[in-house]
Amino acid sequence: MPAIAYLCSRDVLPGDPNRRADAFEQDQQIAALTAGFAPFGLTLHPMAWDDPGTDFSGFAAVLPLATWDYDLRPAAFLQRLEAVAAGGVPVLNPVATVRWNLNKTYLRKLGELGAPILPTFWAEPLNAMTAARQLAIAGAVLESDDLVIKQQIGAGARGQLRLSLSAFRTGEATLAGLNPDVAQMIQAFEPGILSGELSFLFFNGPSEITFSHALLKRAKPGDYRIQSLYGGTESPLAPTPAEIATARGVLGLLSHVPEAEGWLYARVDMVRAADGGLKLMELELVEPFLYPVQGPEVGARLGAALAARL
Repeated sequence: MPAIAYLCSRDVLPGDPNRRADAFEQDQQIAALTAGFAPFGLTLHPMAWDDPGTDFSGFAAVLPLATWDYDLRPAAFLQRLEAVAAGGVPVLNPVATVRWNLNKTYLRKLGELGAPILPTFWAEPLNAMTAARQLAIAGAVLESDDLVIKQQIGAGARGQLRLSLSAFRTGEATLAGLNPDVAQMIQAFEPGILSGELSFLFFNGPSEITFSHALLKRAKPGDYRIQSLYGGTESPLAPTPAEIATARGVLGLLSHVPEAEGWLYARVDMVRAADGGLKLMELELVEPFLYPVQGPEVGARLGAALAARL
């Protein structure tokens, strides 16, 4: 039976002494994919992506679906995937796609192509020398005092900060928690996130894009971060045909991005703006959680797509 390597960060694997509080999500996903892959003769083998002793030559494919720490060592992560691909083992999504999607500057490209992205100020590292000037410019460009700062290479809201610009100017707010050594992106806080983030799962890209399922992710009261690590919850969503078409339209733009050709799975995260339209928060092509509880058929759907690709 063809063996599939399922790459993880060490801290989501059972038995790790520093296991993440949200690692249960990977337990759910591994169980769903194991069951869903079996009818197609595929076996799933979870393993740490940074284990130097792993020999990938016996695997039919490598899925970097649970590498939730890639943002801490992006260069090492890409080098690992490149080495696997150079050995002749397919990496899915392809390494070129992962490299392009790793930095959130991909949103700028999608915006240029017509995707409904949120207005964004692309910042250099925010340190004692540069923060005041860059934040002042960002506030003016975005016409907002309520800002959200995110790492350009970041995952799971790590290193993210919501900041009142006026409070920062008076010293009532600081940049505590931000990494002063990495490039940032700054957006005006979008109130629609308090009503939830809509996620759409797709497979079989790019030629036969197949919608799988959708869900609504909500932050806990008093927060805006929708990840379960911060108390966020998820529920199944029955999207309208127009909403699915909007999400699918984002994926259609990838036909103009040579690096993103050949993607197998994708998650489109969107938020409802004040005018009722959907705005793109993220296009997840690196390690999107597939939310198997809200989409019980996801294992079989990805199994079918993977079997066809192989």
